[in-house]
Amino acid sequence: MEGTLFLCATPIGNLGDISSRVLNTLREVDMIAAEDTRNSIRLLNHFEIRTPMTSYHEHNKIEKARQITCWLREGKNIALITDAGTPAISDPGEVLVRECLKEGIHVTSLPGCCACITALTLSGLSTRRFCFEGFLPADKKEKKNILEELRRETRTIILYEAPHHLKRTLGELYQVLGERRITLCRELTKRFETVFPTTLEGALLYYEENEPRGEYVLVIEGQDRKQSRQAEQAKWESLSIKEHMAVYEEEGMERKEAMKQVAADRGISKRDVYQALL
Repeated sequence: MEGTLFLCATPIGNLGDISSRVLNTLREVDMIAAEDTRNSIRLLNHFEIRTPMTSYHEHNKIEKARQITCWLREGKNIALITDAGTPAISDPGEVLVRECLKEGIHVTSLPGCCACITALTLSGLSTRRFCFEGFLPADKKEKKNILEELRRETRTIILYEAPHHLKRTLGELYQVLGERRITLCRELTKRFETVFPTTLEGALLYYEENEPRGEYVLVIEGQDRKQSRQAEQAKWESLSIKEHMAVYEEEGMERKEAMKQVAADRGISKRDVYQALL
């Protein structure tokens, strides 16, 4: 029989947050795949877990995923853990999960700590609709495109950031998104946990005087829906109907569908669009 891959959530700070189910699984599996074995050994030693470990991280995720799936096909049960939190969230574990599912190998998740959800619940911002972006990309062009997408995002936005990049990221967010409410969460579940509700401008001013410390989760309010609709409407009204049509046709949309979409965007009838194109 094939083995099972267990996605085991580990504490993001307070060791008391680990579940008994995760502890039992880590003791019972044949092997633990860890993002950083030097970090994970401290967790395992604390709970007197002696299960063998192997490394699985960003730099070996493709090759090692193939090796781990081979072990699983041979019948080994393997637990995947990350340095902190839930595997596969902003983590190379997603590659291993995808490989296992492609091979028909059973995968199950043992829920527990997740920094983005913990921060969202502490933020005081809307929790009904939210999007998780993780770390912004290092590539400038890709980052610019993502920030532009986030500018129009109406859901609550969650980002991760390291302390040495925080000031730059806050500046980029303020420049593109404008003034927004934001809650900065750092060192979650740890001794010096801090939840700092403010605005993007307020955060920039604060960190001009205070050096960022610890890992951050940024929870940012989405764009107001009414303002979003007004901005979208203004964008289309700045174009002629022919230019508006060209936007969709250049994206590969069929002419009939493009006419329908243009009419919806502008709040006019398809007949009006047709007449303007004659």
